[in-house]
Order: sequence, then structure tokens, then C-alpha cells
Amino acid sequence: MAELVLITRQGCCLCEGLEVKLRQLEQPLQCLDVDQDPALLERYGLEVPVLLWRDGGSERELPRVSPRLAGPQLAAWLRGQGCLA
Repeated sequence: MAELVLITRQGCCLCEGLEVKLRQLEQPLQCLDVDQDPALLERYGLEVPVLLWRDGGSERELPRVSPRLAGPQLAAWLRGQGCLA
């Protein structure tokens, strides 16, 4: 099953805001704390939030999403990325 993965950090207002907006879309979402995984921390460091798309066995990093997008605009952006039908 396809899902969005949000690489986040506790206390990051951008991460928290994006998570709230993504959850409102009612799409499968997994959140991973960058500080709890050494591999994620090495790869992303301070560059959170990072949004990934997992579909089957493949995973790809999405371009940075504007923190201003919400609701229908965020859904349209995700459709443009091939993440929503």
C-alpha cells in the first residue's frame, strides 16, 4: 500500500504544521523522528521536514513543499507529484 512518510523532528514547528495538514487529507501517513534513527539523521540532519512517497518496494523523496499550502492546494500539489489519485 502506498503511503506518505514525513521525516520530522520533535519541537519543529514546520514539521508539526505539515503533519497536521497531511493528516487532514486522510491519506496513509507515517512519521519518523530524524533524531531517533542514526541513518536518517546522517542523511537529513537539519533539513526537516522531508516528505517521502513509498509505493510498494520503491521510495522517493518529494521536493520541499511550501509551508503555506493547505487543504485543496496541498492535495493538488501531492497529485502533481503523483502521490494522490
